Amino acid sequence: MYGTRSIFLGGLCLLLLLQVLPVAVGLDNGLALKPPMGWMSWERFRCITDCKLYPNECISENLFRRHADLLVSEGYADAGYEYVIIDDCWLEKNRDNDTQKLVPDRKRFPNGLNSLADHIHDKGLKFGLYQDFGTNTCAGYPGVIKHMQLDAQTFADWDVDYVKLDGCYANLTDMVNGYPEFGRLLNETGRPMVYSCSWPAYQEEAGEMPDYESLKKHCNLWRNWDDIDDSLESLMQIIDYFGKNQDRIQPHGGPGHWNDPDMLLLGNYGLSYDQSKLQMAIWAIMAAPLIMSNDLAEVRPEIKAILQNRDVIAVDQDELGIQGRRVLTRNLIEVWKRPITPVTKGGEHSYAVAFVSRRDDGAPYRIPFTVKDLGLNNAKGYKVQDLYSSRQLGVYQTDSQFITRVNPNGVTFYKFTAL
Repeated sequence: MYGTRSIFLGGLCLLLLLQVLPVAVGLDNGLALKPPMGWMSWERFRCITDCKLYPNECISENLFRRHADLLVSEGYADAGYEYVIIDDCWLEKNRDNDTQKLVPDRKRFPNGLNSLADHIHDKGLKFGLYQDFGTNTCAGYPGVIKHMQLDAQTFADWDVDYVKLDGCYANLTDMVNGYPEFGRLLNETGRPMVYSCSWPAYQEEAGEMPDYESLKKHCNLWRNWDDIDDSLESLMQIIDYFGKNQDRIQPHGGPGHWNDPDMLLLGNYGLSYDQSKLQMAIWAIMAAPLIMSNDLAEVRPEIKAILQNRDVIAVDQDELGIQGRRVLTRNLIEVWKRPITPVTKGGEHSYAVAFVSRRDDGAPYRIPFTVKDLGLNNAKGYKVQDLYSSRQLGVYQTDSQFITRVNPNGVTFYKFTAL
């Protein structure tokens, strides 16, 4: 009896061990089951460090406290934006001589990062922090190489909730194993931290094909390509990259592991009102992280309304987590489509559909499609809503004509709810 019980317990322990081992190998941290939403400093505030000349713009404790406050007071937190993320240029130029730990800039972060994290958490928000896999960050501050375990534990000690790991000053060949190793070390701290990786962007630049299966296993999200800049040209280059490469990129986005086309430009200098709507719509179609980078105190009301549009955000955050695709182009009008909930009992998806104008001929362009042209084939038809105006447009059958009129460099965006 004792021997049988021992064999049973031994087998049970082995079974439990086998069940646990895959979790230890991959990231599998249960985080980012929907695309992360928040605010990050880089695109708008870059590496401004002169707080005498630019007291409201320099990378400092005050900047991030102010934006944590604004996320709440301006209604962004209620809309789902929850992360406050420090990008590059927050460090001293050297590690602590005795402990070798990273040191926040003593003048710009005089109270240290624990105090800042407390402020952010007290607002009901989460705290994100940038680092780099290489010897230095892109702006020349200390990177994590040779200190990965120490830095992972330091982030946990600072109550970090989100880590963005860049890839400057690093060997490309080291990234394939180094990024997963840092993710494993973050997990071992016991503190849940969303892990944003950058190694695919560096591989693409070097002409190498990213290993998406490894990315899904080790990262919660990853930058695929170039940094976004504050211009329509930069935005459309990124949209074109994702459209042209969607066959190899789109299948790998999903709950817990997202493709990241980079930050939202809305509220800055480079995009018009219509172009701002365009970025928000396509990011929602792509199930992209919605990470703003702007001065929230300066965002105009009409742009704020786009950023907080609950119907558009609901598309981005749809529980199915299926990334959309560019499905056709006609007369320089692109059609982007994403399957979303609700799904009928017969398995027919609802869809978000964006019509993107690549035209510049001065007037809104009227273009008709049949619902079937859009690849929507539910026999019982669809109830259609304009996601920017919230206007209900009625019920359309598959052979119905659907007409939209799109402003130059603009977008129209609809939800087709399967009946």
